[in-house]
Amino acid sequence: MNLITPASFSTLTPDTVLDALDSIGLHGDGRLLALNSYENRVYQIGMDDGPPLVAKFYRPQRWSDDAILEEHAFVEELVEREIPVVPASASKDGSTLHQFHGFRFAVFPRHGGRSPELEDSATLEWLGRFLGRIHSIGKLKNFAHRPTLNITTFGIEPSNYLLGSAFVPEDLLAAYRTTVTQALEGVRRCFDRAGDVGALRLHGDCHGSNVLWTDAGPHFVDFDDSRMGPAVQDLWMLLSGERQDMVRQLSDLLAGYEDFCDFDPRELHLIEALRTLRLIHYSAWIARRWDDPAFAVAFPWFNTQRYWQDRVLELREQIALMDEAPLWPS
Repeated sequence: MNLITPASFSTLTPDTVLDALDSIGLHGDGRLLALNSYENRVYQIGMDDGPPLVAKFYRPQRWSDDAILEEHAFVEELVEREIPVVPASASKDGSTLHQFHGFRFAVFPRHGGRSPELEDSATLEWLGRFLGRIHSIGKLKNFAHRPTLNITTFGIEPSNYLLGSAFVPEDLLAAYRTTVTQALEGVRRCFDRAGDVGALRLHGDCHGSNVLWTDAGPHFVDFDDSRMGPAVQDLWMLLSGERQDMVRQLSDLLAGYEDFCDFDPRELHLIEALRTLRLIHYSAWIARRWDDPAFAVAFPWFNTQRYWQDRVLELREQIALMDEAPLWPS
């Protein structure tokens, strides 16, 4: 159950952001830098006393309060085990989720860093070790208020939304419907080949931009998409390039990962299936947010004829890839 009546991002002015922080005893000095986030609104805020902080204002009606607090609690579990993640800061009363004028927000310490060198074997093995540690904690219990990444939530529901909307051009609707149906059939075959693989608490969106690197190593940020799902979901988005490149990268990741957590090799059958689900879900994500002016500015190519032609071709490529032999580490 949500704590507040939701507001609209259109009313989230710089003054509102600063007043929200004032309401919990944090006083900004007027310096505000909008960070790269579309789902939520995230700001680096200079403080009168101390280093800058990062404030995240959650998209109204996306998550329940319980789901947000569950994310905060998971990250805190990782902190307690000295895993390098960035937790929400607690106020004097112990709260990590706050409300102000219809907005829910959390405050985080600012952590700098650079993008990891994902072509470097030592970097990948280091990332793998920390992912293994994260997953060893993720296995200890299940989320109660966050969804599971599966064919329904990331494939059937978003594709039905797209097909029932006016986003797909009429002359491409039949082709998109046929292609997405075939793609979901391919996803099912991949899951059938994998068998009954387990689900655990994941980062959920573990690509290179959500890992910040310093001389001390990586730290993981933005657990906003954390959910239940197969372990390989947090591995495959760190892979890129040609097949031989991804095989090498996967070998390096798993060399570190298995120091701390067992990996079920059957999950390798899911890599292209999960990539396919992400592609379908991504288009629906933009479509569902299209009334947010920030999306039209950030994704001007969306909802064009060319965009949907490319999506049909992309899914056809995925259909072929899902029927190939899965990646196996060397």
